[in-house]
Amino acid sequence: MASEREVTGWADYAICVVIPCYNEERHIAAVISQLPSWVRHIVVVDDCSRDRSAEVVEQLAKEDSRVVLVRHERNQGVGGAMISGFQAAIELGAQVVVKMDGDGQMSPDDLPRLIEPLLRGQADFAKGNRFQDFSALARMPLLRRAGNMGLSFLTKAAVGYWNCFDPCNGFVAIRGEVLAALDPRKLQRSFFFETSLLANLYLLGAVIRDVPMPARYGDEKSHLSITRVLIEFPPKLFRCFLKRILLRNFVYEFSMESVYLLAGMPLFFSGVIFGAIKWYQFMRLGVPAPTGTVVIPTLLIILGFQLLLSAIGEDLRAVPRDPLCSNPITKRPTAPLAGQRRLPADDHSA
Repeated sequence: MASEREVTGWADYAICVVIPCYNEERHIAAVISQLPSWVRHIVVVDDCSRDRSAEVVEQLAKEDSRVVLVRHERNQGVGGAMISGFQAAIELGAQVVVKMDGDGQMSPDDLPRLIEPLLRGQADFAKGNRFQDFSALARMPLLRRAGNMGLSFLTKAAVGYWNCFDPCNGFVAIRGEVLAALDPRKLQRSFFFETSLLANLYLLGAVIRDVPMPARYGDEKSHLSITRVLIEFPPKLFRCFLKRILLRNFVYEFSMESVYLLAGMPLFFSGVIFGAIKWYQFMRLGVPAPTGTVVIPTLLIILGFQLLLSAIGEDLRAVPRDPLCSNPITKRPTAPLAGQRRLPADDHSA
């Protein structure tokens, strides 16, 4: 963790915190007021809230010139809010951009640990990990804990970051150069935004650093619907997985994983299909299948499965290891702080 002296000197870095805000009238003021003084810009994106969230932020902006308010004329979802916030951060010249939710679940005390790997050039993207602190994990609601762990495994398989233990955590930080290289049109505007962000970072070859930190749960109300997740996420995760496998193994490069997939998939599925057809035929006839008819699909399935296991092993080892931005971020003299401004939704549409 960075020392107090190092943190004090961070005011010379252009660090921007982006806060998507939807009906967070009760929490947004506390979240902004708790941010450390070395944060240069605070971009709050009001996603067409139905309460007084925007008015609260407007009042805070009058007292704190770091606060920049972006207002959506229509609700675009957390992804749409973050796309607007990211683009505003790039316009402000941010060297590091941090996402924090407006409900107070994320502690500003964890910011130094999240940002430090990016400043040192050790990673391109940092993400909080709630699952390493077992005492904090025990306090997480049971349904949320089970859902997060299951969804985390499926997300890791889809995006390719097997070393990221909590990919569904929304407390993230990214280097400005890497953020500028992302195409916002490829990012989802729904709650699938964070997964689509990881998928695009993987295709860029960005390095992710897991940062252990506990989550805080209070009286905030989650806007995430479990039913919506169960309906929306599985097909999108499957498409994300197929896109990653096809692009990485047959477009961007051709490796041993590509060979294992090309050989293993036809063998495995032909064995399953051939075996199912023969089993059905001989079951209808009511006679035992010949030995050869049993052995052939069995060998095809076993050989295909072994090759697919080898492909999985190669995929596990293919996690990006070398940061795109390995150079430490240089300090930038403190510039005049941006004042409040309002931007319509269309100005930041992807």
